[in-house]
Amino acid sequence: MSALAWLGVLLLAGVAGAALVVWRFVRARNMQIWLPAWLRRGARPAHGGPTHVMFCFVDHYEPMHGRPDLETQRARVDRWCRDYRALADRHRDADGRKPQHGFFYPEEEYLEEHLAKLEALCRDGYGELEVHLHHDNDTEANFRASISGFKQLLHERHGALPRHPGTGEVMFGFIHGNWCLDNSRPDGRWCGLDNELILLRELGCYADFTMPSAPSDTQTSTVNSIYYATDDPLRPKSHDRGVPVRVGGTPSGDLLLVQGPVGLNWRDRRHGFVPRVENADIRANYPPTPGRVDGWVEAGIHVEGRPEWIFIKIHTHGAPEKEADVVLGPDVDAMFSHLERKYNDGERYVLHYVNAREVYNIVKAAEAGHGGDPNDYRDFILPPPPNRVAPAAPAA
Repeated sequence: MSALAWLGVLLLAGVAGAALVVWRFVRARNMQIWLPAWLRRGARPAHGGPTHVMFCFVDHYEPMHGRPDLETQRARVDRWCRDYRALADRHRDADGRKPQHGFFYPEEEYLEEHLAKLEALCRDGYGELEVHLHHDNDTEANFRASISGFKQLLHERHGALPRHPGTGEVMFGFIHGNWCLDNSRPDGRWCGLDNELILLRELGCYADFTMPSAPSDTQTSTVNSIYYATDDPLRPKSHDRGVPVRVGGTPSGDLLLVQGPVGLNWRDRRHGFVPRVENADIRANYPPTPGRVDGWVEAGIHVEGRPEWIFIKIHTHGAPEKEADVVLGPDVDAMFSHLERKYNDGERYVLHYVNAREVYNIVKAAEAGHGGDPNDYRDFILPPPPNRVAPAAPAA
């Protein structure tokens, strides 16, 4: 074989080896699930006027994570109720609003004294309580009983969760434990219900906030979207695809899903050239750098036809000490400062700190054709829960 032929063989071998390395990198992070959709994404349509940035921080808030003793649980909750006040008080959006924290509290970890403390924090304007659930090999009857009982408990004992003004039903936002919404884990663990989207709708869930879950294999192929999913009760992971919410559209399917940003983070490369997976997760090993914040904005998640309103939903598991050090510390403090400095100039960008319920309301306002200032639509359909409503002034 000639030298030129050998060179060709070596080049082909090098290309094949590089391709194998890339494929292993992709499979190790389950990127084959979502990467094609991310690569096909188009640019956010141009628009006149400023971009309004709705920033929503949701928390899989689990004070019993790791099964600590009661004193450790109390210390975790007390730290949050003390330090989050100090953190949020240093920041304001364009509407004069503090950052809002969504405490998605696990039904199976309920302890009245923990919720009473979080209720007081929410009553003072720092966030709202919502529903979180870890379950495994569940039944429809048990799921209905668990969710129905918990939402009533949160509403009646802790003043959380709004009532729908038309039906009077207690409504809730939802995050599934272990990312396994609609039985989406391939081995069937940590759920068990192929009709979970239907059940959530029937039980009063106004929207799901579980995604993204990358690098988990529960991640959907749909990314960076706000959409309606229709449940196939005979198959899992029915929310893998759906119908985008659009201006002038009508609700469809069984459940509204609000996703956070996912993609490749080229600003934070490992070894100088390997991009990290952006999954909207704030953790001790993945703090919110200014580059990540810029990437969230660039993801441009919006209701179709309303590109000037973008939604950033990030998440965390903020109760354990290691994660609390980040979420209550200088990294998140700097994140808020970066948002307020770069994305709140009133000309190119206007920043709005919103909770999950307000995200739903603003999305529905966009769907109904409303525009302008999204601050006008924070309570568009669902009102604040009782613990966020100022008491009436006493009669003279």
